[in-house]
Amino acid sequence: MSNSINHHLNDAILMAYAVGTLPEAFNLIVASHLSMCDVCRAASESFDALGGEILDQSAAPDLSDDSLAATLALIDGGPVEQIRAPKTANAVLPQPLQDYVGGDLDAIKWKPVGMGVKQAILPTSREATARLLFIPAGAAMPDHGHQGTEMTMVLQGAFQDDDGYFARGDVEIADSDLHHTPVADIHEDCICLAVTDAPLRFDSFIPKIAQRFLRI
Repeated sequence: MSNSINHHLNDAILMAYAVGTLPEAFNLIVASHLSMCDVCRAASESFDALGGEILDQSAAPDLSDDSLAATLALIDGGPVEQIRAPKTANAVLPQPLQDYVGGDLDAIKWKPVGMGVKQAILPTSREATARLLFIPAGAAMPDHGHQGTEMTMVLQGAFQDDDGYFARGDVEIADSDLHHTPVADIHEDCICLAVTDAPLRFDSFIPKIAQRFLRI
């Protein structure tokens, strides 16, 4: 799969993922990409190894006598582990996403946005939002900019904008410097996972009005 992926995660995001400073929504898109991309997975593992080496060389903190008992109590009182949805042959959603959705495409609870576009907002922490987007083949998303960071990973089909052509497994990382109009490839409906840590900045009046209701 990695041989066909042309747009990868950068080192800053992989490092933040390794040290655990990303919001849940961003962790989800990184984990989904890593499950499909050998290149980024190898880089991520190198950051994990580096972090482990740093910990090994660090002085051990002083622990109280009841530290072990307290840790075991927290584990016992934690949430019950959910049973993973079975892996689906030729699934569109990578395993990390299947765990959130409870299956593949047929398990997604789509809600119409307009012009044939549909979305499904996934349950994550409030620091950032994760949503699945269904964009009909050839359709264009509204022209918009960004007040924060938006990461978009293609799961099916492809889209194109000023930054290039993004197909299955590719990730586009957009910030306040990027203003674009993504257009789905004409050959297939496009399904993406998009995560944002701030509302988008639309130019047109109607998307601005709909923004508060659609949580984008």
